[in-house]
Amino acid sequence: IRNIGILAHVDAGKTTITEHFLYLAGVISKPGNVNHGTTVTDSLEIERERGVSIKAVSTPIEWKDSIINLIDTPGHVDFSSEVERSLRVLDGAILVVSAVEAVQAHTYTLWDALQEMKVPTLIFINKLDRHGADFENVLSEFANELHAKVFPLDQPVEEGSNNANINPLWGKNNNEALTSLQELAIENLAELDEEVLERYLEGDSLTDDFIFEKLKSYTSKNKAFPVLCGVAKNGIGMETLLDVVVGYLPAAKASGGELSALVYKIESHPKHGRLAHVRLFGGGLRNRDLVKNFSQKTEAKVARVMKHIAGKIKDIDVLRCGDTGILTGMQNVVAGDILGQPNDIPGPSALQIPFLTTRVKPVSDDQYIALAEALAQLDLEDPNLDFKWYKSEKELHLKLMGKIQMEVLQSMIKSRFDVDVVFEKPIVIYKETPGGIADGHASYTMPKPCWAVLRFKIEPGERGSGIQYKSEVSVDRIHQKYQNEIEQAIPKALQQGIKGWEVTDIKITLIDGEDHVVHSRPGDFIIAVPMALMDALTNSGTSLLEPMMHFEIKAGEEHFGNISGDLHAMRAEFANPEFDIARFTLHGTVPASTSMDYSIRLNSLTGGKGKLRLSFAGYKPCPDEQGQTRPYRGVNPMDRSRWILHARGAFKADERKM
Repeated sequence: IRNIGILAHVDAGKTTITEHFLYLAGVISKPGNVNHGTTVTDSLEIERERGVSIKAVSTPIEWKDSIINLIDTPGHVDFSSEVERSLRVLDGAILVVSAVEAVQAHTYTLWDALQEMKVPTLIFINKLDRHGADFENVLSEFANELHAKVFPLDQPVEEGSNNANINPLWGKNNNEALTSLQELAIENLAELDEEVLERYLEGDSLTDDFIFEKLKSYTSKNKAFPVLCGVAKNGIGMETLLDVVVGYLPAAKASGGELSALVYKIESHPKHGRLAHVRLFGGGLRNRDLVKNFSQKTEAKVARVMKHIAGKIKDIDVLRCGDTGILTGMQNVVAGDILGQPNDIPGPSALQIPFLTTRVKPVSDDQYIALAEALAQLDLEDPNLDFKWYKSEKELHLKLMGKIQMEVLQSMIKSRFDVDVVFEKPIVIYKETPGGIADGHASYTMPKPCWAVLRFKIEPGERGSGIQYKSEVSVDRIHQKYQNEIEQAIPKALQQGIKGWEVTDIKITLIDGEDHVVHSRPGDFIIAVPMALMDALTNSGTSLLEPMMHFEIKAGEEHFGNISGDLHAMRAEFANPEFDIARFTLHGTVPASTSMDYSIRLNSLTGGKGKLRLSFAGYKPCPDEQGQTRPYRGVNPMDRSRWILHARGAFKADERKM
């Protein structure tokens, strides 16, 4: 069994490759067409309309005595969360790039994530038939831009024309002189392996079998990267690519014993309800099995075990170790949950962080509740949306990656839930941090029965340190069970500060307080913590923090003046440029708020020849006039009487996270 992800920058041809794989394996009678909306994996109406993948979809095929679970992932950066969750279940990946555009902005992000997760990767250079296709330029970019030890396995013929095809690069008479592409491949392999280096330098025979055995070993270690090419829409190179998947990418480890599984995706189905997509890293699963949810410390019974096969959900008898499948009946399970034990399950990887927040409103006020329920459902499927419902303000808020995601959500809410919505203009998500050292006090002793008295000292923490907490109060003053309540309540209490944003990079010390042997009740300190922290934040004041991006720009030196002018206008900070043969490279940081659409401007300015690489650089201080504050939503703990009534349930909650 191999769980193989197909990843790419948008429009590189991932879904077309998946369709041809399904066709070659006999799963479908002919490949679907993205432009015609006939593909198997793009099943949503919005996907067929736009010709773009939105959801990651797994479908199994059999090829040469192997089962390959193909996971076709979205290519647009706005849907990176789907790719993030899929990365944790992969045994290998196919990274697809266009022979014309080569390494693009999102290619960098995907490559970095694959390297971080140590996922063995094949590179497929697609669209050899397009005008401007340049196979060797793509190899050069992978080597120079991504420092990849590429190993081409085939080469193009008549690239850039309708007659484009491929020929195998190897399998010739060993006495023939090596071509430049073969020399590149062997030199890259020799840098990894001393035996290859010795034979190469001494002129000894390097047989194909010897070379390929070494290549397979270093591919599985994610150190060498076989490169293939073709024209996916015409089926050229597809069979070879499948052969290399089976021949070079490692199979899932078969492990018996106790159950170890990851829920990597949640989907809603009109008939089956909540579908939990899982990858088994140990043990097996059958219908009616009682399963421990390690993450939630609960147990649930599996109703049915199923798989996606050729676009349909079908029952299976057993889900074996290494396989992916679907579980029903586990109504409280969420994406990221670990079932059984966490043995050998990789940790998460963050490709992109949502930097935008927006309010969603129904066109018709009488659909307000229906919209809230719809957003809660979508939030379950994509937790990065971070849906919040502020009932007192009748406001529904989401986090977003960008404009395309907003448009897709608008269409999806209409098609799935029959609710017409509008989105307010998104704003960047800021954070806040204490402006200095201060104390904050809360004395929650009325109306009885209750007793929770505490005093915090807060101070700014190092940038990126998050929330740091310690207690200097003995358990004689505040019982340990109440101190546990205090620590658990702090993160939620800091979701909004005095400027309306999450508070971070803060050191909190509990310096005084008391409980009462008669009047203290469980939950009293949970009510008191937000009051004390908001008091401390009011006393210290807070500074805004804004999200920053690392950038790398490469372009022709004739564009340097315009680009550096743009960067200064965007409040960027950057080092001196590096010049190399009429091109320059710039490194620096820039606020996310000013650089969201700069890739479009750069493409226009450089005729598509400039390259922009962005990655999250953390948060840094931002003057209030350059950022944005917003009012506190829900019941503010500074409004003591109303907060206590709200916390004790005297009236309905003003904020609801579903």
